[in-house]
Order: sequence, then C-alpha cells, then structure tokens
Amino acid sequence: MSLTFTTAVPPDYGRPSFPSLYWPINPASGEPRYLYYQSDIWRFSLYWTLITYAGVHLAASLWAVLMQLRSALATKTKPLGEPNKIRQTLIWVWMIPAVYLLVAGIEAVFAGSVVGLILGAVYNAGYFKMSTWMPFLWGLLNVLVLIVSSFSIQGGL
Repeated sequence: MSLTFTTAVPPDYGRPSFPSLYWPINPASGEPRYLYYQSDIWRFSLYWTLITYAGVHLAASLWAVLMQLRSALATKTKPLGEPNKIRQTLIWVWMIPAVYLLVAGIEAVFAGSVVGLILGAVYNAGYFKMSTWMPFLWGLLNVLVLIVSSFSIQGGL
C-alpha cells in the first residue's frame, strides 16, 4: 500500500484577483479563494508587504514632517531681512515622505520576496492550498517584525 499525493489544483483554477479577501467566518459557497502556485503566493505576499510597509513608513514620515513644521512654527519671529524658518522648512520637508517610501519599497521587496518564496515552498511541499488571508497576515507580521526590531532591547540582570 503506497500513499501518493497529488496536487489538488482545480482544473478551472485561475489566479484570484488581488486582494480577494473574504469574510472568513461562515463564508458563502464559492466565496473563498485559494492560492495554489508558488508564483501566486509570492505575488500576494509581495503586494501585501509593500502595502503594509508603505502605510507604516508613510505614517512615520508624516509624523516627522509634522514635528519639523512644529519646530519651524515654534521659532520666534525674525526681524526683516532674516530668512523665514517656515519657508526654509517647506522647501525640503516634502522629501521626507519620498525618502521613507523609497526605503519602504526596498525593504518590502526583500522581506516580501523572502517570505513569499518560503511560504510558497512550504505550501507546495505539503500540497496545501493557501487562503488569500495568509499573505495579508504575513505582510502584517513582516511590518511588526520591522517595528519591533527598530527598538534597542537591552537585557541583563
């Protein structure tokens, strides 16, 4: 007696459109969409990681912009002929979100690709189908790991 595994990819399978999230509690028949191929799992993981990284980096950059503008507004008014701090700040402060989003994109491509490829390999090795919710959750997990790793944790007795 031998046990063989076959892929359970339906014959009419087509990659679900992004994001294809559904209400997971008592879904209607045919509503859940699954990912079967490694390329689909990688793509969904990459997209969700890009979205979550961009959201967190954009929030952090907007906070930095607000703090810079607050600092510029807090300075006392200068006599005529001296440069205006608010105008000087507005000249360069727009670059903060742009740089943050560029960094977020680079980080997300690496993190999303690594996690997506590993997830795809594990699910394909076990002949499992993946819910479209799993790449979303892994995208959130990626950004949470990034946030936690940004803190300096010092231990000791």
